[in-house]
Amino acid sequence: MRRYVIKRLAQAVGVLWAAYTVSFLVLDYLPGDPVTAMASAGMDSGQVAPDRIAALRHEYGFDKPVPVQYAEYLGRAVRGDFGDSVSTGRPVTSTLADALPQTLQLTGAALLFAVVLRGGLAVLATYTARRWLRQLLLSLPPLGVSVPTFWVGLLLVETFSFRLHWFPAFGNDGLRGLVLPALTLAVPTGAQIAQVLAKSLLTALDQAYVETARAKGADRWRVHLRHALRNASLPALTVVGLLVGQLIAGSVVVETVFSRDGLGRVTAAAVTAQDIPLVQGVVVFGALIFVTTNLVIDLVYPLLDPRIVVASGRRAALA
Repeated sequence: MRRYVIKRLAQAVGVLWAAYTVSFLVLDYLPGDPVTAMASAGMDSGQVAPDRIAALRHEYGFDKPVPVQYAEYLGRAVRGDFGDSVSTGRPVTSTLADALPQTLQLTGAALLFAVVLRGGLAVLATYTARRWLRQLLLSLPPLGVSVPTFWVGLLLVETFSFRLHWFPAFGNDGLRGLVLPALTLAVPTGAQIAQVLAKSLLTALDQAYVETARAKGADRWRVHLRHALRNASLPALTVVGLLVGQLIAGSVVVETVFSRDGLGRVTAAAVTAQDIPLVQGVVVFGALIFVTTNLVIDLVYPLLDPRIVVASGRRAALA
């Protein structure tokens, strides 16, 4: 088990390093100059004194060779210091600390809705004995995957805000303001979870151990939830870990549609301004959330199926 945990931690560190490196290289090769844009501050760039641009370029370290910039930024990032935002002048960590809680609330609520609602849909679809109802329920996840996120958001706002007046349409208005954005994110995410879980459940229900449980007198719910669902949940857990990144990326669109403050809107503004320190901070924080979630899932795997640790140990021994 110790070797299994160390291996997963090493993979998480590798993902963080790769995310930081790729974002640095991409932003460095983008056209434009964030220092010139910041120095002009609404005026024509030709009216800005060259010494002002040179001073800002020196302050942010953009006058150094690219390898030196990378080494210095990476060293500071390891200590949790991403520098100051080029567009606002505020520390990147402070900007992210202000925006991150709202995004975490949104993605957490969306993930909860996706797992509970769509997971329940998969369980119900595979449990019912009525063929027409099963086919109807199993046809809903592909529809959810194909629907654009922004269209779902606009439909929910039109129905539950403008017509029924149940929830606010815009802003960060407590729990009521969280429902519609979270549901908007949960529709495509939950649809993918439901697809994988339903397929895994149908496969598990045909296995020999399920027939053995039925032969011993276990009722349908016990067979479905205790025996089949436990083994079928492993692929669904993998999908949940992968979809965390999709939820964070989707928050950019959802926070824009619902005019919510959060990491998504900060990211959009930072990319538009080519704010390199802020964009790198956003990328690393997003990657950190992603790898942390996947690390937790990897550690939950052995609790559901201890054979995973045994198989991992055998592969390491053979290597």
